[in-house]
Amino acid sequence: MQINNVNIDLKRPDLAGGQIHGYCAPSFEPVLDAFVANFDDDVEHGASLAVERNGETVIDVWGGFADLSAQRPWQHDTIGVVFSNTKAATALCAHILADSGALNIDQRVAHYWPAFAAQGKGEVTIRMLLDHSAGVPALRAMLPDGAAFDWTEMITRLANEAPYWKPGTSVGYHGLTFGWLVGEVVRRVAGQSLGQFFQAHVATPLEMDFWIGLPESEESRVATIVPARPAEQPRNAFEHAIATAPDSISNLYFRNTGGWRPSGFNSRQGHAAELGAAGGITNARSLARMYSALSLGGERNGVRVIGRTTLERAAEVSSATNEDLCLLVPTRFAAGFMRSMDNRARGLDSASFGRDAFGHVGAGGSLGFASPQHRIGFGYTMNHMGSGVLLNTRADRLTQALYGVLNQP
Repeated sequence: MQINNVNIDLKRPDLAGGQIHGYCAPSFEPVLDAFVANFDDDVEHGASLAVERNGETVIDVWGGFADLSAQRPWQHDTIGVVFSNTKAATALCAHILADSGALNIDQRVAHYWPAFAAQGKGEVTIRMLLDHSAGVPALRAMLPDGAAFDWTEMITRLANEAPYWKPGTSVGYHGLTFGWLVGEVVRRVAGQSLGQFFQAHVATPLEMDFWIGLPESEESRVATIVPARPAEQPRNAFEHAIATAPDSISNLYFRNTGGWRPSGFNSRQGHAAELGAAGGITNARSLARMYSALSLGGERNGVRVIGRTTLERAAEVSSATNEDLCLLVPTRFAAGFMRSMDNRARGLDSASFGRDAFGHVGAGGSLGFASPQHRIGFGYTMNHMGSGVLLNTRADRLTQALYGVLNQP
């Protein structure tokens, strides 16, 4: 396949000196154009984009600044926090254990973690943890600063938390609790921490630069996250709940984070912690590689990660609702993955990345997904967070350009 080398000067004055580097197959140049447009027309500081098709790279580009204030360029090996894209990696760990027969995702959580049965959670299954119907999307008691980085503290609190609804009857995004809940099951079944298991069974076999718990030796490569600027007025129901309803699930998920949001985004403590819901650190190349394997039935270029049948069941829609009790928009989840959530006709935030596709969005705009129909693995990461509950304009621009290419005769 012919690959074009990329070296594009950016037009925005605030990114003076910034460039796009990498390579792109000629037929995918419209996607590269969309990536450049994010810098020229929108709020991009630094970002990476990668697409694999049939296990081969067709786009691998990066540009801008890993730290705009320090004028530190985004390099080939720059990595960054990808927030809820981490959930898919954590879920994959659980499904790998299920594929081996060590874990049954329809078994009750208390079978593996007896203390979790407290406060009426005895009937919660692993699947409910994965599809956000378990009823434990947030903690009611305020967390002390630093609690998010203490695994034992968090799983003890979650084991003792009462559910917000009868488990399995409603859906509410488990924005941070997902990582400790699913991660503790992985830890108990595998006998390894979540981050160790992910490295051994996914990241290392696929040669991915993806970490759940970053070693200090890699810290210098991490891009600086710039949080989105708060809106003067709430833009959606989720932001309204944060502003006006302190006891709401939305508010507690967003504010009661034990030191993670936002100070943990750029701290060594935050990067080192195994935050399986939101603390994964990687780049587009590695996200695309993981999803490439999943788009091909669980095996990429001779490296088997998970069995096809287990993967197909994991990717099936498992829960859906017209109003997620946390995000306050319609959502659709597989067992740990997001499915396409096209709410545009209702004027609500969306995550539109193909009806056959499954993946995840990350806070601020990052995205990874697999499209089995097109045999595509997609990854996009950035360090300037945008607004919106699901995807914002940057990732949407990229996915629309990609499907424009894929749907050509």
